[in-house]
Amino acid sequence: MPTEPSGWPYLPTLVRLALALAIGLFVGIERERREKEAGMRTFAFVAVLGAVGGMLGQSFALLALGLVGILIILLNVETIRTGEGAEITTSAALAVIGFAGMLAGLGQTFTPTALGVVTAALLAWKQPLTGFSRALTESELRSAILFAILAFIVYPILPDGTIDPWRLIEPRAAWITVILVAGLGFANYLLLKLYGARGVELTGFLGGLINSTVTVTELADRVHQSSGRLVEVTRRGVVLATAAMLVRNSVILGLLAPSALLSAAPALALMLLGAAATTLFRGQSADTSGAEIPKMSSPFSLTSALRFGVIFLILEVAGTLAQRGLGQAGFYLVSIAGGVVSSASAVASAATLAAAGQIPPDVAGNGAILASLASASIHLPLVIRVGRTPALTRRVAVVLGAIILLGALGVFIQPMLMGR
Repeated sequence: MPTEPSGWPYLPTLVRLALALAIGLFVGIERERREKEAGMRTFAFVAVLGAVGGMLGQSFALLALGLVGILIILLNVETIRTGEGAEITTSAALAVIGFAGMLAGLGQTFTPTALGVVTAALLAWKQPLTGFSRALTESELRSAILFAILAFIVYPILPDGTIDPWRLIEPRAAWITVILVAGLGFANYLLLKLYGARGVELTGFLGGLINSTVTVTELADRVHQSSGRLVEVTRRGVVLATAAMLVRNSVILGLLAPSALLSAAPALALMLLGAAATTLFRGQSADTSGAEIPKMSSPFSLTSALRFGVIFLILEVAGTLAQRGLGQAGFYLVSIAGGVVSSASAVASAATLAAAGQIPPDVAGNGAILASLASASIHLPLVIRVGRTPALTRRVAVVLGAIILLGALGVFIQPMLMGR
């Protein structure tokens, strides 16, 4: 009985041509819908031409790309002659699809497919991208450039490992933590800008992800300026800012030291549940007119990044020395003090120490809980000093007291849950 051949010899060629054709048609659909001179068929021909050149070898691949270049020149000459102007975007898309077709002809699949999808997305999202870029302020653009410099230029050139004889300072580990926290702040600044002032609750949560202390101060000041009219809605905003702080700290802990997050999970979860329950409870309806977003002058600044880095290094060094000299009690004292200053820095420091093996994960988790509790505790004095509204002070005191008690309960039951 004859056996079937192991494979059809023409199948690889057909697959490569089909992939190139599919990419060209996919991108060409968008140009066809916009009634451009180069539509589905043109993009399909360019992709197939690139694929044939890729399959025939390097010389033919270069020839195919050269023919694509000639086609682009002729396209622009024709559109300029008819008074439609140069087709710069379409020309760039044709060049990219020519390369994508060539890669498909060489047998690659992921890269040409990704190029096709990204090209189609950039063409289809013209209006949103244009609107977003035009809405950017000079400060926001400078912030984005600074963030890119710190993330993609400064970080790679930093030395790996400790640089001091006492093995206390790790520049690269500290810098990646700075980038992480700054990135979270940048993302949530964009959320604030996109969604605007949709109530104090949303403002409190999004602002709390960036800086809960600043957000609580702004909310309390708003109550004072409104003569107590926003007491109830501000109470919920303060609680959500506290909840956002807990979410942010949990994310930082989970990204840098997952085992420490597992240890701290019971306390953090109970605190978040308490914040959620007290937020859902609405003691009275509230007039939210006049509620505005806390003023955030910039999504990212070099000064704030360096300040966070300095705080982080100080807490990391202090935590290490306290752990070495005083044991766990010393580390916990540093965590509490760090939570008052910057809970994100304190949590990042604890997580980094745990990831480096300098402290046990459960100790780092407890330090993160103490830093979060200290940060939540400092919100009440801010409300008292800035808000100067007894009704708000009473309600916030009850809520924050409940959240802090739940956190303490989580620390107490955590050993039982872990079987210790």
